[in-house]
Amino acid sequence: MTEPTGSAAARLLARCALLAAVGTLVVLLLALTEGGLLIVAAELLGLIVCAVGVWWFLAHRGAARLVGALVAVAAPAAVVLLYIHDGLWRTALVLGLCWGATLAFGHAALRDSLPKRSHRAAAARRPKRPVLIMNPKSGGGKVGRFGLVERAERLGAQVILLDPAVQSDVAELARRAVAEGADLLGVAGGDGTQALVAAVAAEHDLPFLVVSAGTRNHFAMDLGLDRADPSRCLDALTDGEEIRVDLGDVDGRAFVNTVSFGVYADIVQRPEYRDAKTGTALTLMPDLLTGEDVRWTEARLDGAAISPQQALLISNNPYASPDGLSGGDRRPRLDTGELGVLGIRVEDAAQAADLAVRGSQSMGLTVTTAQYVEVTSSEAAEIPVAVDGESLRMPTPIVCSLRPAALRVLLPRDRPDNAAPVPPVTLRRLIDLAFNRPARAPRGGRHRA
Repeated sequence: MTEPTGSAAARLLARCALLAAVGTLVVLLLALTEGGLLIVAAELLGLIVCAVGVWWFLAHRGAARLVGALVAVAAPAAVVLLYIHDGLWRTALVLGLCWGATLAFGHAALRDSLPKRSHRAAAARRPKRPVLIMNPKSGGGKVGRFGLVERAERLGAQVILLDPAVQSDVAELARRAVAEGADLLGVAGGDGTQALVAAVAAEHDLPFLVVSAGTRNHFAMDLGLDRADPSRCLDALTDGEEIRVDLGDVDGRAFVNTVSFGVYADIVQRPEYRDAKTGTALTLMPDLLTGEDVRWTEARLDGAAISPQQALLISNNPYASPDGLSGGDRRPRLDTGELGVLGIRVEDAAQAADLAVRGSQSMGLTVTTAQYVEVTSSEAAEIPVAVDGESLRMPTPIVCSLRPAALRVLLPRDRPDNAAPVPPVTLRRLIDLAFNRPARAPRGGRHRA
């Protein structure tokens, strides 16, 4: 991870964050006789009770689920009512504002201190026979909405437009394009389609163009591409630069983002998931978390076994923080040669509360990196796997690894989001930045057996 390097503006913001943190502590100390400790205790208890309610909502059905939902909503409401009843709301408000200012100034300081992404870019030749595969359904019709076919053809690219009514083998289409002389392959579509064509490009050592026409576009986001306007990705055809990134491999199949095992992989297997994601997940969660269908994912990281997990996510390079499952987190680099590993094991309400309170330090969370991950199952010879969001079944053991620097990616020089992602705000980072101390190397991954 890229650490803060320091600048005058960033140091000032970091000092403001530290002052706000000191202000939070001062207000708390001054309010000790006026219920300051009660405020902290009420917030902590409210968080724990809310987490227990969420667990009951996810892990049960019927009346128990309804009770869980009510508890999850009632806990924070009860905390607010307590503040009002005991006249603590002003103190709580000031504490909240001070802490909010700490986080806001801290995030701004770290953001301003970060350099551009450190992938080494090389000058790229303009391709003579680029071939782009476009999925008109992807991202709710972004291909048509942004006129990607017309713009790509004006820039000299051949476009292969997929027929939504026909199941297409995009990898075979890419191989055929290479056989006919293509000197660049690209995709306007989702991450699953990106990975299939990227594998062909890597196999033939051809540059690969990512057009952010999918729904979430995780790979495009981590490359710094414009996800709001995918047509800007096509600028790379005339004014581009090239970087090399790692390509994930799960039993010979490429992936650009993540491979998931356990709860999420089981849910996306269901045919009804595509049309009713939330409803399908809520219907299946009780059985997958505590019922008859609970499936423990067994894995070995670089040969060392970890405890069975309910959900295991393997990423092509590690995410900046343990929030990779949320979809909002990002990978600082795509060329470290390491897999990111995130495992979750929560068996009851007490462990759910521990996860809510302790976050990344919870015993229910495994966060580490590895060169390869072997997933096995003592219950089935074949298990569900979600590869870049695509639902598959694979025979065990399943090995995830990386092909270091295997993929040449062609990028436009002008990318709107080319800064490294902001790391989590911590006191250590703020102090280092505020006083211009040399940035300390980030701690290694955490591995719990």
